[in-house]
Amino acid sequence: MADDAQLLISEIYLSVQGESTHAGLPCVFVRLTGCDLRCTYCDSAYAFKGGTKMAVQDVVRKTLALDCPLVEITGGEPLLQKNVLPLMKQLCDAGKTVLLETSGAHDVSKVDPRVVKIVDFKCPSSGESSRNLPANLAHLRPTDEIKFVIGTREDFEWARDHVRRHMLDRKVKAVLFSPVFKTAAATGETKGHEGLDPELLVKWILEEKIPVRFQLQIHKFIWEPTLRGV
Repeated sequence: MADDAQLLISEIYLSVQGESTHAGLPCVFVRLTGCDLRCTYCDSAYAFKGGTKMAVQDVVRKTLALDCPLVEITGGEPLLQKNVLPLMKQLCDAGKTVLLETSGAHDVSKVDPRVVKIVDFKCPSSGESSRNLPANLAHLRPTDEIKFVIGTREDFEWARDHVRRHMLDRKVKAVLFSPVFKTAAATGETKGHEGLDPELLVKWILEEKIPVRFQLQIHKFIWEPTLRGV
């Protein structure tokens, strides 16, 4: 990696992890700018543009200064920036548990094996399901997680069939089913989505007896759902 390697950063902040099997733990979030998807329910469209150019070494220093054992690299879509790979390696080398939140649309094969990949495979109502890369399934490890954001019954059945067909619960640590949050709305960059009642999603999971973990985005219940930096 060149000494002047840079990343376009939207924000870096300390909060609690709101999703995944690490939910509730203190976590530093490093949010990268830019995304090539436009999911209907996107809640971080502000990260599509703008941001600040920072040297990778400065991102590492700022992250380590927040003194937290858990770090999540997110976006936007972090894998659009090639220098995110050495960033994650350096954070792992520093002894951090590193989570990568990425869509199913980008190759994860080059990610440091110490990184916990949380791969968000896009369901039909996202408008981006055609972008998923099936080859990513071969690069998932037992420590990784798969997420499906469910907005409709069609989404649920689509995700259910993927879990069963590929035996996803045997490939990774957890398969996460997350309802689209009800206040998700159009931003000018996205189409907007009316959301899904969490109770209904729980009902479907129990009826179908599929081996998945239901989750809510707990940060949206602690703080105002549209608040940034939390």
